[in-house]
Amino acid sequence: MTQSDFILSAKRTISLEAEAVSDLIPHLDQNFDRACELILKCPGRVIITGMGKSGHIGCKIAATLASTGTPSFFVHPGEASHGDLGMITNKDVVIALSNSGETTEVVTLIPLLKRMNTPLISITANPASTLSEAGDANLHIGVEKEACPLGLAPTSSTTAQLVLGDALAIALLEERGFSSDDFAFSHPGGSLGRRLLLKVNDIMHTDEDIPSVLSGSSLREALLEVTQKRLGMTAVVSPENKLLGIFTDGDLRRALDQDVSPHEITIDQVMTSNCTTVTRDILAAECLQIMEDKKINALVVTDEHNHPVGALNMHDLLKAGVI
Repeated sequence: MTQSDFILSAKRTISLEAEAVSDLIPHLDQNFDRACELILKCPGRVIITGMGKSGHIGCKIAATLASTGTPSFFVHPGEASHGDLGMITNKDVVIALSNSGETTEVVTLIPLLKRMNTPLISITANPASTLSEAGDANLHIGVEKEACPLGLAPTSSTTAQLVLGDALAIALLEERGFSSDDFAFSHPGGSLGRRLLLKVNDIMHTDEDIPSVLSGSSLREALLEVTQKRLGMTAVVSPENKLLGIFTDGDLRRALDQDVSPHEITIDQVMTSNCTTVTRDILAAECLQIMEDKKINALVVTDEHNHPVGALNMHDLLKAGVI
């Protein structure tokens, strides 16, 4: 069966854009090092600017830099000439994107940036262009052919710009030693942020909501506590409030298999001693891993004196978005 013209066109586009990305590698030189050094030494912000499709790519590059440890934002070059240039200072670094290197709105900013002594990094496909020659570092994308058959719509060139922006962001991230915790602080509203930032202390049940019975209590009393607190378990404590063990739904099933009487047997005879516990300051994601490894659904949280200070189960982790 022959392939449709749509699929053939798609394959051609993807091949051309993949080629444009591959061609970036031989163009990486000391200018890339220089660009990274300028950004690392920058006491201010990295300002991205570009017109049209390059501007859209610039917005994404700015967002990627900002979320990976390099404070950055986008300034539209047209608006910069009408007041927004005030957002840029000599403490900043400007990254200007233009495939031709001759985009009027971008080139207009060059003498103003030079007057402010603001470092300029250019990303162009023409190393002999006005913008390239004005840059303190010029990153050459080297795209000779757009995926657009008319050679008009920016396609391969904008893909190359985007990938080069990612390369900058990751190189800077690695040099700064940017960690997953740092990344989470930039993404507190997403699932990743919740997984990386939430601690057990943020989601555990405390005080009167902790299911707990004294050592020597009957199995019936423990069952009432489990039912009332609705965590599927109860802690068993000494008169000094030291954790002695835990009683769970699993312990109940094992007790019933032994044909015991809930009115006659004590909780000490059916509880799990030496149970797994966690501290309140560990990450919720780490707590989830412990529960999965141990194949348990609930945990008691203890302090340094083995006093229960909290409790949580899988439902709490699910509700918090950790799972």
